[in-house]
Amino acid sequence: MHSGHRTMTAFLTVILGLLLVIIGLIFDWPLWAWPIVAGALLVGAAASLVVTHRRKPYIPPERLLEPDVQPVERWERMIKQVSLPSLEEDYDFQFSATVRWRPLDAPANAPVVNPGGLAIEAILDRVRHITRQAPPHRSSLTEHHLNGALATMLPDPSNRVVAMAENVQLSLSDSDRDRLEKLATVRKDEAVWEHERKWEQNRRAYLSGDVLKTPGSAVVWWLAKNDERVDKTVSDIGLLAELSSAANNIPVPEDFHRFVPGLAALRVPGTAVREEARMGPRTPDEYVEELLQGTGLDEDDPRRELFIKRIADAARGAGLHEVAEVLERRRDAFASTDPAYEPSPDHDDFGNPPFDEGQDEFPPPSQDESPG
Repeated sequence: MHSGHRTMTAFLTVILGLLLVIIGLIFDWPLWAWPIVAGALLVGAAASLVVTHRRKPYIPPERLLEPDVQPVERWERMIKQVSLPSLEEDYDFQFSATVRWRPLDAPANAPVVNPGGLAIEAILDRVRHITRQAPPHRSSLTEHHLNGALATMLPDPSNRVVAMAENVQLSLSDSDRDRLEKLATVRKDEAVWEHERKWEQNRRAYLSGDVLKTPGSAVVWWLAKNDERVDKTVSDIGLLAELSSAANNIPVPEDFHRFVPGLAALRVPGTAVREEARMGPRTPDEYVEELLQGTGLDEDDPRRELFIKRIADAARGAGLHEVAEVLERRRDAFASTDPAYEPSPDHDDFGNPPFDEGQDEFPPPSQDESPG
């Protein structure tokens, strides 16, 4: 039984009922006649439906040109959790949306297509063009961008459908979101550390290359810092000179020794303070050279050789063998330059006996050697 037959039966039943009501009112039927007429009308309608249902149609409805039930083609489809690339490798967006389309008139002899598939492919192409240029941590901003970009019906490449998308959703997986947050934290910490490192390098370069370049520049810098306390700057000159020398790995300039307590004594004649206390240990050759320079005897003075011999004997007697060897080498060098020199086993070349350890003074020079 077709739905059209049922509709027609109901329609005829209603029309017949109205006619019977009009006739009954015109002829003034008694009350007992009304229920009988109504029952007969309903029984007739029911019988018609039963007979129609039992009778098989000669041509099946699906073979008719216009069947009773026409299938409706839907022009929208939902897609969910489609992975699409982002700007960062291995970080994919998850795309969901409702795709809507409308078929276009196909040219003659055009192949049969699935308009829904063409529409979805066209939308995904448009989405990929945007997401591959979007950073993954900007998924919310990109989602709003897609909602605007996909809100217009545009034809697909084959020009068979026009498509758009609604209810766009773009997201990242929870694991990718956690990784991006950790990486962002590390990048921020690294940027702060790099900024602090450069600031420290610039400060060190300023101090070593400008402020502490010389003791004078250090004094000028300190005076600028304490322009109202000149006396403090003067009292700190020694400290500033030491800081400048330490920053440049050089000794304190001699002009600033008088301001450094440990070096001021080196400028006083006859002091026992030695510069090696600041410069490190000295060699026996340096000691001997300083000793000979302190005597004031020239290299061609005969008394210089006598002095060297007796000091060498005294040093060897005191156990200072290295100093004695240096002095003897100096004496031998002097002898090699004087061809007339002939040492005597008992007396030196000036007629003096060997040096006695109990002797405190050198013998006075001979009459030929006395001045004047």
